[in-house]
Amino acid sequence: MSSARRNLPEEVAIALVYNGSTAAVMMGTPQDLPDFLIGFARSEGIVMSPADVTDIEVLRHPNGIEVRGRIPDDRASALDARRRGMTGPVGCGLCGIDSLEAALREPPRVHKMHAHLVGLAANALTALDTRQVLRRQSRGMHAAGYFDVTGLRMMREDVGRHNALDKLIGALGSRDLSGGAVLLTSRISIDLVQKAAQVGLPAVFSVSSPTRGAADLAERIGMTLVTHRDGGEFILDPTEDVPQ
Repeated sequence: MSSARRNLPEEVAIALVYNGSTAAVMMGTPQDLPDFLIGFARSEGIVMSPADVTDIEVLRHPNGIEVRGRIPDDRASALDARRRGMTGPVGCGLCGIDSLEAALREPPRVHKMHAHLVGLAANALTALDTRQVLRRQSRGMHAAGYFDVTGLRMMREDVGRHNALDKLIGALGSRDLSGGAVLLTSRISIDLVQKAAQVGLPAVFSVSSPTRGAADLAERIGMTLVTHRDGGEFILDPTEDVPQ
């Protein structure tokens, strides 16, 4: 294998399995898989606490990877409600959802973002770039990071932007996220707003602009969207008022 090919990002089929039932099969990077299993369950509303996902095991097969875990029996109905019946390609956060109602679900309202986070975002982006080891190797990875007044606290990478966010959510555990924000290396879409709101993140920062649907949803639930401009500064999305 040539050195150029060895540096390409990995992409494999990853099945997320809860209580023996497959919730999703996503194409993604085979790293931080327990975080992926926990984060997906939280961001999709399958469980409310990371402690609800237990007995995690990773099983590697010739054609992909299974990540298995247990969830409480009373959460099985939530899993059935969010059933995904097909493989999700890289970068697809809604693939396989079997109803329009599920795809356009209204997430809970979030707390108002602390205004001073806008001034801290540039340093957080620099830290995120510095810690993107896989991106430097392959030039083909997304990242999601969580930052607050103390700086960048956690980050995860994946070839899929939704996967990166799910892995980050899983890695953050049970901490209160209302005092910080998530920073993405991709555009902000509706499903990323849904995932962030589901775990109480009050703001999403990104190097790219949101879609109109994402901006509309964020406005309804009180989430602040902040985008990075060519001049190097972060600015509030024009649909949002400046937080006080």
